[in-house]
Amino acid sequence: MAGVGGKGQSAKVVLLLRQIFGWLIPVLIFLGVWEFTSRLWFAHSALFPPPSQVAQALVAWHQDGELWRDVSASYWRMLVGFLSGGAVGVGLGMLTGRSRRANVALGPVIQILRPLPPVAIIPLVIVWLGIGDTAKIFSTAFAVFFPVWINTHLGAAGVAAEYLWSAQLLERSKIRTALAVVLPATLPAVVAGFRTAIAIAFVMVYVTEIAGASAGIGYQISVSHLAYRIDRMMAALVVLAAAGALADLGFAGLVRLAFPWLETRTSG
Repeated sequence: MAGVGGKGQSAKVVLLLRQIFGWLIPVLIFLGVWEFTSRLWFAHSALFPPPSQVAQALVAWHQDGELWRDVSASYWRMLVGFLSGGAVGVGLGMLTGRSRRANVALGPVIQILRPLPPVAIIPLVIVWLGIGDTAKIFSTAFAVFFPVWINTHLGAAGVAAEYLWSAQLLERSKIRTALAVVLPATLPAVVAGFRTAIAIAFVMVYVTEIAGASAGIGYQISVSHLAYRIDRMMAALVVLAAAGALADLGFAGLVRLAFPWLETRTSG
């Protein structure tokens, strides 16, 4: 038995290494091509800096003491907007998905607003709330709400009738049925909505910071553009991409820990 367990662990380690190298090798090839291309005679290093120069700009950004300030500011705005917009999306999605009256009352309004590009409301939000964190968080929450709502709504509306009949036989109240039956059955759709919303949240944080901020990754990109520091701008873009990827991986990891039975249904 010990031998079988040891072989199983070895197989997992080998699989993990394959996955790491499967990601690492294409990235290294991409960086090599980028470095080579940017150093050709027809490429201007100021306009198209090589990865080595971008890495130096990233180190300088850190040494200036501004990297952590900008990353933490963007993450804070993203996280608060993501959680608040997602919470409202789940709540209303459950309501409209299971209540015909609620869907008739709220569905048309939400469907009219849903195709509206979230970035289009930023000037109006700035007029109402200024350029502080409140405006940025509200804009992010507005954008996050719609993918979470539509996924939750469709998931709640599609819950199998057998589950609800079983709950009625146990004489559960509507609220207990929603929490104990409908919500668990809707979780795969909710998770899909949240993972879609993560990328949207980072887009909104970036755009709102460009519109006006004193710290943040988007702010750093805007300032670097005005100063014609393309290397610093590209370093900020790399950090923005890495922050979004880490947020998605972190969320997926939390889902696996909290709901391991969802892993096979929401893998990716």
